[in-house]
Amino acid sequence: MHGGWVPTSEDAQGQATPWWRSAVIYQVYPRSFADGNGDGTGDVAGLRSRLGHLAGLGVDALWLSPWYVSPLADGGYDVADYRDIDPAFGTLDEAEALIREAHGLGLRVIVDLVPNHCSDQHPWFQAALTAGPGAPERELFHFRAGRGADGELPPNDWPSHFGGPAWSRTADGSWYLHMFAPEQPDWNWEHPEVRAEFLSILRFWLDLGVDGFRIDVTDHLIKEDGLPDTAGHHHDPHPWRDQEGVHEIYRSWRKLLDSYPGERAFVAELWEQDPERFARYLRQDELHTAFNFPLLRSPWDAGSFREVIDATLHAHALVDAPATWVLSNHDTTRHVTRYGRTDTSYDFDRATRHGLPVDLALGTRRARAAALLMLALPGSAYVYQGDELGLWEVEDIPDGLRQDPTWLRSGGVDRGRDGCRVPLPWEGEEQPFGFSPTRASAAPWLDVQPDGWRELSVAAQSGDPASHLELYREALRLRRALPGLGDGPLEWRPSAPKVLEFARTDGFRCVANLGAEPVTLPQDAEVLLASVDLTDGLLPPDAAAWLREA
Repeated sequence: MHGGWVPTSEDAQGQATPWWRSAVIYQVYPRSFADGNGDGTGDVAGLRSRLGHLAGLGVDALWLSPWYVSPLADGGYDVADYRDIDPAFGTLDEAEALIREAHGLGLRVIVDLVPNHCSDQHPWFQAALTAGPGAPERELFHFRAGRGADGELPPNDWPSHFGGPAWSRTADGSWYLHMFAPEQPDWNWEHPEVRAEFLSILRFWLDLGVDGFRIDVTDHLIKEDGLPDTAGHHHDPHPWRDQEGVHEIYRSWRKLLDSYPGERAFVAELWEQDPERFARYLRQDELHTAFNFPLLRSPWDAGSFREVIDATLHAHALVDAPATWVLSNHDTTRHVTRYGRTDTSYDFDRATRHGLPVDLALGTRRARAAALLMLALPGSAYVYQGDELGLWEVEDIPDGLRQDPTWLRSGGVDRGRDGCRVPLPWEGEEQPFGFSPTRASAAPWLDVQPDGWRELSVAAQSGDPASHLELYREALRLRRALPGLGDGPLEWRPSAPKVLEFARTDGFRCVANLGAEPVTLPQDAEVLLASVDLTDGLLPPDAAAWLREA
């Protein structure tokens, strides 16, 4: 299926623009989206059966979290075979059929790529373990001798992002690097065989017709020479991330991608705080887009939101790249829950915030307003599965059911990311709410759907104009219909201190009230859509509206 299905889009002036500059992309976490064969695990068959939901929602593309062969030590981000589908999810033939069917519905398909690390069950790592110290097979990874009298200490002081040291010792006494779980050894990207292998992997999926790749931990591939300790290390960035050599890799990837027809695209996972360093990944010969996480991390505060929006648009303008906005994903606490807490910011601090009081009604109200705000901003946007339903974070998961390695590695201090990965509710009055095909199916892999999700299922919300789902459907319909939305300029309008008001082209205006008092909407504008019912021309607190100037 070499080649690609790509209709063109147009900007406000009627000029053809790449689709990825304005796209709304839906993230699918395959284990939890839909179970097609009744074994309790979401799969390709389930996704194929629910493609109509995504087409009807009005998104432009879907991004699939890893579906590759994997022991699932980290939810599929530990890849044992980059060129095949894990049997729990289906077959490669089914994946190819999914791509074909998605294209037939007008949906592009982006697949996750995990280049920083693989699974410890990957054949190349298994060969390295068998070969022993000093063997060439070990040069594909970061093997080192330990420190201390008998090599009993890790080679350096780097911490794993999942807790504990970033090194594990093998049976022969050597140590190997893993910036995440021990089951995820880091590749050595200084080795030409690693670089050649990933170019081959890119070709494999491009030849199957995918429209792009989301790159996991984009900035981690190259480590600082010598792997120095962080203690006493005065350079920014850290020695395991954002090294200059990583840009050479992405330039080579971009050349390959550009050799294929159909405007294929990359999106980077970058938690980079420096806007100018962030923008370097988006230069014209590198990656197309990158997730803008500062909006996700921002507290529910107009000043903070505006600062993030301004800084983001400025950084992207430096390299003529579109911003990419997101409110939640598979690694973060769902924003309905975040916005319902007293402290509405986010910084991966699940250990200190887990179990704190949450006002779900307030969080839902703010989530509706945030959706309209995000979808009105210039650039592209991502919707994490369940965002369109108003799902909240499931925090009361029994300890025995938790599977996230962050929970296991932290000794239960970090409650993990399972709460945003609970299987979706589709229909029906009883669990698993249509996630699996029949009630006789096996229990979902994470069997903790709240009873309150009965009212939030796709079927329950469909046709209800006041529902979260219909708000998303109407917002995405308008976004496609109005030429002023998507990529393009933004102009701030004068507003009260706790209100954000901006104009796009063709008379479009967005007003978001993040304060505690109602505000008067402009009298010279028609209301196109609002996150709440409006009366007397007032926009209530924690609400947003889309307007068109008369």
